[in-house]
Amino acid sequence: MSSIYGDWLKERRESAGLTQQQLADTAIMTRSHIAHIEAGRRVPSHEDARRLDAALNTGNVLSSFLPEQHAAVADYFEAARLLEQQAVMIRESAVTFVPGVLQTERYARAVLGTTFPPLSDGERDKRLVTRLERAKILDDATTPVFWALLDEGLLHRPVGGPDVMTEQLMHLVQLVERGRIRVHVMPRGTGAYPVMQGMLSLMWFEDQPPVAYSEGVRVAKIHDAPAVVEQLQGAYHLALSDALPLRESLAVMKATAKDYANDD
Repeated sequence: MSSIYGDWLKERRESAGLTQQQLADTAIMTRSHIAHIEAGRRVPSHEDARRLDAALNTGNVLSSFLPEQHAAVADYFEAARLLEQQAVMIRESAVTFVPGVLQTERYARAVLGTTFPPLSDGERDKRLVTRLERAKILDDATTPVFWALLDEGLLHRPVGGPDVMTEQLMHLVQLVERGRIRVHVMPRGTGAYPVMQGMLSLMWFEDQPPVAYSEGVRVAKIHDAPAVVEQLQGAYHLALSDALPLRESLAVMKATAKDYANDD
């Protein structure tokens, strides 16, 4: 989402002499919701925009100029993409590909090249831009807290070739060494383990209950029923208990990257 809309909202709020909390109280919203909109991380619903217009006496300006809410992603992922932008903590598991938020440009391009039917060059470029935009949630030094549980098999799948994999793995290494993310590798010798059936993302928020998102081949679902989310959280943490510790995981990624570099 462009920050122009958020900047304009902030300017009108400050001109009215209101704090984020005061505007939130008047518009019947949460302060964090207002903060997300002003920072460009969230698009308000039409009802939210209508209430903001009423609270700020701006006619229907905020309602009329809502930015486009849909980015270039697969239809089934759009709702999860918006939640991802709002999360304060994310824990993901992946068996096949490096999670999208952690992908380098060349790795992402190679992944998008596997779509069937094939995407046009223009559509693939649009999706690539959106995927790289998603990665900007890690630009903040601390939020969201991000953990990834990666099956060791995906480290050895040469998506895009040895050079692309070297770059991708070193990108993960650098994020870990900076302390921005945690990565735990599930050894190939582990056998069957919970959450290995597909991709799973667990998300926590400042102002709403946690949710989970699971994805398979053209099948995806957002889970918000508390009992189901709790079960998926339990499955994730059970699997995590069998994964390598952070330091050992880092060593595996470095060694695998070195092998790719030697192959190249």
